[in-house]
Amino acid sequence: MDCVFCKIVNGDIPAHKVFEDEDSLAFLDVKPHTKGHTVVIPKKHGETVFEYNNDELKELMIDVKKVMALLQEKLSPNGFNVGWNHNTAGGQVVPHLHIHIMPRYNGDGGGSMHSIVNNPSDVKEVGKLFDDN
Repeated sequence: MDCVFCKIVNGDIPAHKVFEDEDSLAFLDVKPHTKGHTVVIPKKHGETVFEYNNDELKELMIDVKKVMALLQEKLSPNGFNVGWNHNTAGGQVVPHLHIHIMPRYNGDGGGSMHSIVNNPSDVKEVGKLFDDN
């Protein structure tokens, strides 16, 4: 497999590991946007969340929480941004599900999730699509 993250899991490419268990691996991002920028991946290859079952995703999120606790302990950030880029339109570059944990520090110049894109839509129009739910 030509997946860079699978190569990290297999030990073919070195990484600064932050956390590892049977199902997940967390390592420092090679192009960090903040001190402690960490990526958490499932060891099992899959490109998006739709390729994992609910139990696998639950375990991944539990591991994300564990990594956040480690980063809080070691770096004492003032907050976090946590999320993933889903498919290329969403900014995904590596085709292996990975969750970014970005420790945030007061005055770091970063924004909220709302600063990622600014292309508003009509809430009522979109809301009609879900009225039967």
